[in-house]
Amino acid sequence: MTDAPLAGVTILDLSRVLSGPYCTMLAADMGARVIKIEHPIRGDDTRAWGPPFQHGESAYFLSINRNKESVAIDFKTPDGRRLIESLVSRADVLVENFRPGTLDAIGLGYDQLRARHPRLVYVSISGFGQTGPRRSEGGYDAIAQAEGGLMSVTGAPDGPGVRVGVAVGDLSAGMFAFQGLLLALRSRDATGRGQHVDIGLLDSVLGLLTYQAGRYFATGESPPRTGNRHLAIAPYDSFDASDGAFVLAVGNDDQWRRFCRAIDRPDLAGDARFATNAQRVVGYDSLKPLIAAEIAQRTQAEMVAAVRAAGVPCGAVRSVADAFGDPQSISRAMVETINHPTAGTIRQLGLPIKLSATPGRIRTPPPRLGEHTRQVLRHDLSLTDAEIDALIARGAVK
Repeated sequence: MTDAPLAGVTILDLSRVLSGPYCTMLAADMGARVIKIEHPIRGDDTRAWGPPFQHGESAYFLSINRNKESVAIDFKTPDGRRLIESLVSRADVLVENFRPGTLDAIGLGYDQLRARHPRLVYVSISGFGQTGPRRSEGGYDAIAQAEGGLMSVTGAPDGPGVRVGVAVGDLSAGMFAFQGLLLALRSRDATGRGQHVDIGLLDSVLGLLTYQAGRYFATGESPPRTGNRHLAIAPYDSFDASDGAFVLAVGNDDQWRRFCRAIDRPDLAGDARFATNAQRVVGYDSLKPLIAAEIAQRTQAEMVAAVRAAGVPCGAVRSVADAFGDPQSISRAMVETINHPTAGTIRQLGLPIKLSATPGRIRTPPPRLGEHTRQVLRHDLSLTDAEIDALIARGAVK
């Protein structure tokens, strides 16, 4: 895969669970070589997360670890630390998501490695970042969503704040880490020097607040929960059709007039109370029941057909299965099928980044624990089989 965007980049991945592995999977999909370091006994925590399992392999682990090599090293042992140091000397990037200070205590922190490997890009992901009064606290996605304000704006107005249905704190941290990794590599191309990329889950969630943060900055008031309603656009909300939920997203006044014609209510388009978006936002409590009554008389399919034909964005609220079964998702290759040596035939998410000239791809299935240990130690570090066997006997590798 020499034509891939990140071909020739080697990443030493000391991370586990979600944020770090997601970052390194994004890089691996685009051609980077990712050497995933795992504990010889436990491996990545997510290998035990389930059910579901596919022939003993965790579906969670399988979802975020393709295109990687698994090398099982206990780097808390002297032998293991020496092996990691040797691998660092051959890597472009190191990714870790331990609590700040954990790797410093065993000689693998950024300042320690930078002195010996000035070109290394060192990516750290943690709950609260490498600085500040809470740097030493552990970080979990739900905590970041809660303390980052995201839960306070998610959910029904008369209900509690709720967590987003995927670990968006972890995933956004992984995406920001991947972006930081690319920026640091670009900078290294120009300067010859690596740097520390410092990503916090709390920062990542705060960074997602965007227009909600803008609303707070402008008014001094925290935005309320509004369910599926948008506070600055109307009608932009979910409604109940006769057989299921339907989402409408009217983004401008022209779309509003077209929507009114699509539901046979041209009188609403001419109603001076709702002529502009700002008026519709202010008068939404009066407007919503009028729209809801019309939508409730029609099926999801009828609403989608009529509103789409009018050129207004809309959609049915669908299950995950229905979303992946959409001909659009299929045509965009958002589900791919690969073979795993123990799990058998498995499905994987396709690549959401589509590059016309140098596309990424799924090359290899998620690795078994320690699948590549001997290969990497032999070919990358020039160890003999006897030396590797001795390391295995001492429990440093598997």
